Amino acid sequence: MKALDYVKKYYPEAQKVERETGISAVAMLAQSAGESGWKEGPGNMMFGIKDIDGINGNEQLIRTKEYLPTPDAKFPVIHSITPVMKGKVQMYKYDCETWFRKYDTPADSFRHYAEFIFANPRYKRALAVREIPELYLKEIARAGYATGMNYEEYMMQMLRSVVKRLRKVR
Repeated sequence: MKALDYVKKYYPEAQKVERETGISAVAMLAQSAGESGWKEGPGNMMFGIKDIDGINGNEQLIRTKEYLPTPDAKFPVIHSITPVMKGKVQMYKYDCETWFRKYDTPADSFRHYAEFIFANPRYKRALAVREIPELYLKEIARAGYATGMNYEEYMMQMLRSVVKRLRKVR
């Protein structure tokens, strides 16, 4: 799917959730585009939310990359572990398979994302600025939403890309 098509298709879903929760639709759209690679993820997964238990039927095993500070993390399947540096910090890049949530529809994924953010105290600072896309995404990144290298910078790039495309849609 082209980025502009993604924005056209999913911005209305993000707007619905914004009306219900106050979380910026633009920020949600940017984060979902970054997490899904500008496409509807497998199992309608738009935000890369993990499923901790992997046992109740709303999960799917997906190959991913994780960056962690320890070489002995546990995942259902590990393909490789590579030492990498993040600034001056030793990290380990896992090529692995782990459990992610799946949804009946992309709209369900957007709604669950908001529930997930509100249910996790580590996102309290992000929720305090939820109507300001730049600040919200920075706080989401700082709270550890993703293990990816330079996630905050990546989210700012995604935000600029979404805003650019929204100008063409409006």
